[in-house]
Amino acid sequence: MEFLSNNPLLITDTILRDAHQSQAATRMTTKEMLPALEILDSIGYYSLECWGGATFDACMRFLNEDPWERLRKLKKGLPHTKLQMLFRGQNILGYKHYADDVVDLFCRKSIENGIDIIRIFDALNDVRNLEQAIKSTKKYGGQVEATLSYTISPIHDETYFVKLAKELEQMGADTICIKDMANLLLPMDAYSLVKALKETVSVPIHLHTHNTSGTGDMTLLMAAFAGVDIVDTALSPLANGTSQPATESLVATLQGTARDTGLDLGKMSDAAAHFRKVAQRLKDDGILDPKVLNVDTNTLLYQVPGGMLSNLISQLKQAGKEDKYYDVLAEIPRVRKDFGYPPLVTPTSQIVGTQAVMNVIMDERYKVFPKESKAVLRGEYGALPGEVNPEVRAKAGIAAEDVITCRPADLLEPELEKYRQEFKDIAKSDEDVLSLALFPQVAPKFLEHRDQLAKAATPAAPATSDGVRSISVVCDENVMKNL
Repeated sequence: MEFLSNNPLLITDTILRDAHQSQAATRMTTKEMLPALEILDSIGYYSLECWGGATFDACMRFLNEDPWERLRKLKKGLPHTKLQMLFRGQNILGYKHYADDVVDLFCRKSIENGIDIIRIFDALNDVRNLEQAIKSTKKYGGQVEATLSYTISPIHDETYFVKLAKELEQMGADTICIKDMANLLLPMDAYSLVKALKETVSVPIHLHTHNTSGTGDMTLLMAAFAGVDIVDTALSPLANGTSQPATESLVATLQGTARDTGLDLGKMSDAAAHFRKVAQRLKDDGILDPKVLNVDTNTLLYQVPGGMLSNLISQLKQAGKEDKYYDVLAEIPRVRKDFGYPPLVTPTSQIVGTQAVMNVIMDERYKVFPKESKAVLRGEYGALPGEVNPEVRAKAGIAAEDVITCRPADLLEPELEKYRQEFKDIAKSDEDVLSLALFPQVAPKFLEHRDQLAKAATPAAPATSDGVRSISVVCDENVMKNL
């Protein structure tokens, strides 16, 4: 087989975001990232994916870190490498739709704080939910990577995705990403889809997949043969399983070919030595569960993305229902069909997954509907690709005439000034306002801790009258134990 492109294959490494999100519920700390930045910056990656997705929530909720400060530190430490983030369209990084003015400010502040490329997706592939984020990213000088949320269903075939890609190109996409979040894109299908996209659109094609079902390496290789421009991989210590295929393996495979990446395996080995220690810490802390490292071909049946699997395990552990793991996996495709075949990617993956958990642990299907399930069925997230089970929608208390058919954000009044007023006593910046708007249950507690620490770290005024030396205020014990 001959390569359909002679250009070097470009690599986006996910070690700073999706790799640890998929394997370890996004628990790598900024402190663990910083020592590796110099070597990562020297490798020559197309970009480093380092922000967005679940990092924002996890920073504040579990790590007591400011996600904006993380971004600024990464930008400072990676001056020669483009930084990339994952952005959920009208949901931004949260789990509901936000008004256009909030989306606009978030794009602006992301770019100002260091993001170069924004990968923008919608869980339902409803392009209306991408309009504002695309417009704002271009307005502030960012690069738009518009996304096909890949899935398989009676509705989703190659023709569907080629048509969607053409529409995204016309909307202003600088790059088109195939986001195969559940590792459903098999190697030969990847070859066919990439080839069809390259024949249809003129912008570069970027492929994102996982290795959950053990096919990810082959999928990337076949995409490389078909002419894909950029692929996502992860450095080996946090690669494979529910994460991305290993960077080093693909780089070695393509050496000496027309698609040779030109990247230095020696430098990658040095970076990997650091991240092996991080991976070991995550295993020692019980955060990186061995289940996420196994090949599970059931993924091809259940269509569950990597990040969702690690969070699902965590959910069941908390409920003391770990023995129901495969029962929940079997329930997920049934719920998905009832909900009109949404692709399983945040937030619909969490919504469908949580509904499946409820259906199993309550021993009765649809006895309980979380509010997010009702929102999906009502059309608050956009148009569902397929037909919703009318009995399920009725059981959720939603009449057919109550279903939203317009762009959901058109129903939202501007929200930014409301948030600024609501949080004026605790927000120190627009970045704080955005954190509070997206995570109002988590951000206030985090900001209180952050401000206490800042206050505690400020030296007391030096004494001048009696010659007593100044004393620095020490952090309160209650603050420190939460770090």
